[in-house]
Amino acid sequence: MSNLLIIEDDELLRDGLCAQLAQAGHSVSAAADGEAAQHLLETQRFDGVVLDLGLPKISGMDVLRWVRKRLPALPVLILTARDGIEDRVQGLNAGADDYLTKPFDMQELQARLGSLLRRARLPAFGGSLEVASSHSARGLRVDAHLPQAWLGDEALELTQREWALLSLLVTHAGRVVSREDVLESWQSAPAEAGAVASNALEVYIHRLRRKLVDSGLNIRNVRGLGYMLEHTSP
Repeated sequence: MSNLLIIEDDELLRDGLCAQLAQAGHSVSAAADGEAAQHLLETQRFDGVVLDLGLPKISGMDVLRWVRKRLPALPVLILTARDGIEDRVQGLNAGADDYLTKPFDMQELQARLGSLLRRARLPAFGGSLEVASSHSARGLRVDAHLPQAWLGDEALELTQREWALLSLLVTHAGRVVSREDVLESWQSAPAEAGAVASNALEVYIHRLRRKLVDSGLNIRNVRGLGYMLEHTSP
């Protein structure tokens, strides 16, 4: 399930999009103008945006430029009646990931949006890393570039080293990550204040285990080899 934001001033179309996408299993919020959209984007986390260009208060194009400055990896699908080549080029150059004109087919919109969401989760596209729990509704999601992570919709409080360690474990979920791999990832991450003691890794592992309680995930110590992120038994 993805958290989506529909930004559309046509009430009938907005309600229809929300209903269809919710039926497809997404969590959907909506905004009727650019100002309300910016407020939602500042206060909530979204996985993708469907954006109309002809918005009141703040235009869709200005909203798009605003998003790209603050949320560069957030997938944005433009949905608009403007079907000219210049309009498409302007929208894509402003940072849209895809462009669909009205009238449109709902199945095509869902397919295009699904493609954007899948691609955005790949680290190569600056997205996030995810691990779904086998018996918990709260999957783990880790930002690929910023020290942020979520269990479901709940944000985790992470230090730089905790985030680097968790990112490495999620990337190699189900496989052993060696102590050397962790220390190397810490060297490439921004340093935290203070020296690192010899037993620091165990301390950080313990902290992350506490933060993953009730997530359906566990960090297992594989003796002599390293650590593994795995699903716990129901």
